[in-house]
Amino acid sequence: MTQDAISCDLHDFVEVACMYGYQLKLILKNDQIIEGKAIDIVNSPEKNECLVIDSDTRQQVELIRLAKMEVLTPNAKFSEVIFP
Repeated sequence: MTQDAISCDLHDFVEVACMYGYQLKLILKNDQIIEGKAIDIVNSPEKNECLVIDSDTRQQVELIRLAKMEVLTPNAKFSEVIFP
């Protein structure tokens, strides 16, 4: 595993969010906030793993840029994940 990856445990939370199509509030390490529906995890052309999130338009957010993921969907399996 390279230093440009997140832990398997954290990756599992992102996968669950995609599987259930959770509405998310993402806080990035640069304090940018993105809200939208979790769609999928894909690899960018640079081979970085990205979360595809739909907020009117689909955008890709590199998993290594995440600081915090809050689930806005009621009764979700989890509510918040902190990324180191």
